[in-house]
Amino acid sequence: MTGAAGGLLPHLRELRRRVMIAGGTYLLGVAILMNWSAPVFNFMAAPLLSALPPGTPMIFLSAPDVFFTYLKIALLGSLFLTSPVTFYQVWAFIAPGLYRHERRLFSFSVAGSVLLFAIGGAFAYYIVFPLVFTFFLGFATDQIHALPAVREYLSLFMKLLFAFGLSFEIPIILVLATRLGLTTRSRLAGQRRYVIVWAFVVAAILTPPDIISQVLLALPMMLLFEIGLLLCGRDEADDAPQADEDEGIRKEG
Repeated sequence: MTGAAGGLLPHLRELRRRVMIAGGTYLLGVAILMNWSAPVFNFMAAPLLSALPPGTPMIFLSAPDVFFTYLKIALLGSLFLTSPVTFYQVWAFIAPGLYRHERRLFSFSVAGSVLLFAIGGAFAYYIVFPLVFTFFLGFATDQIHALPAVREYLSLFMKLLFAFGLSFEIPIILVLATRLGLTTRSRLAGQRRYVIVWAFVVAAILTPPDIISQVLLALPMMLLFEIGLLLCGRDEADDAPQADEDEGIRKEG
């Protein structure tokens, strides 16, 4: 019993140290980013402001709105900026207990997830946001003016950003599912017609109730599903007949 406790306690101390390093780095990032929240928000609001008439301001409806908006930006921004430190601490803790192929799979999944999430966010920011805001703000008239609120815009921005960022993780999810033996490429390919339906269902849930953002999310999801199938490679069952045929040719020769 003592030996078991002695073997567990060093791991708990190591875990505590890793968590404190990651948490301290995150809090430091929040403190630093609080001083940069205003320019970060200006960058986030650029797609909306470019669709508004020149000189149109953004408003806040209660006194604490701007402060809490900047705080949320610092909290979320630090989460992304300090993620390399966090991932390294996770890696340093679990890597000694992994086999070589498991380490490669973990490294691939982490690096691929970060890259695809960033691509999804960029797609939303540079393509989806301008189209959606231009469409909706086009209904303004001389009597009806758009005065977007800071808090509501941040909520919409983060919702769409996470929706597109997470949807772009589909290839990684498919590769991990096949590598871990949860499913096969041929089985996934057989579900293609259901994927098309679910892509639009998920897009309708994650995006605002407008057809533009729904279509712009559903179409990339279907494309990413096909890319994920290509990355999964061939099933072992698909390779077996070819291997048997090659073996037969060698015997005949």
